[in-house]
Parts: sequence; structure tokens; C-alpha cells
Amino acid sequence: MKTAESRRQKRVDSVLCDALSPLLIQELQEVTTDLVTITAVETAADLQSARIRVSLFGSGDKDAALTHLRRRTGALRHILASRVDLKYNPMLFFDLDPAPAFAERLDAIIAGSKKHDDDTD
Repeated sequence: MKTAESRRQKRVDSVLCDALSPLLIQELQEVTTDLVTITAVETAADLQSARIRVSLFGSGDKDAALTHLRRRTGALRHILASRVDLKYNPMLFFDLDPAPAFAERLDAIIAGSKKHDDDTD
């Protein structure tokens, strides 16, 4: 069961999101031409780690981009530490946000359902 986030966690989430957004765009320019968006930042209660959910919109290889981010986590933490004044520099964990893929699947199901309804009329 997930506990409610404290105000401090929400502020750290916001600061991390604002600082990481331009960094990820720069970092992934050479790997993919996809549009990169941070959809969520979830900081642990002790502020020692942060899970960053990323959406990549486009036709590029999403797994290669995610692998690149995971490989460069140390460098990103170092840059982040120089740009953001936090007591703890959190460990970063990158994940692809499943929401866009889920939305695409729902759209396909709805479109298939509409087509099936049109065929039966």
C-alpha cells in the first residue's frame, strides 16, 4: 500500500522534474529523435532515491533510449547535483511510462469495436 507523499517529497519531485527535463532532452538527442517527456517523478520518503517515468513519443527505439539513460545515470546525477541544491542527491531510476502504450491499445480496441459495429449494421 502506497503512503501519501509529504509536501517536501512533492517539492523535491517538482525540482527534480524541472532540472531533469532539459538534461534528458540533451542526453537523448544523439540516441533518438523521439519527443522526451518526464511524466512523473516519485521520490522515496527518505529522499535518497527517485523513480523517473519517461514517455518517448515517436517511432524511435524506446528500449535503446531507456538503456542509454540507465547507463548514464551517474553522469546525470553529477550534473543534477551541480544544478540543484538538495541535502541528498538521490539515486535515479528510469522507467518507461506505460500510460501511452495503454492509451494506444485502448484506441485500437475502440476502433476495432466501432468497425465491428459498422460491419454488423
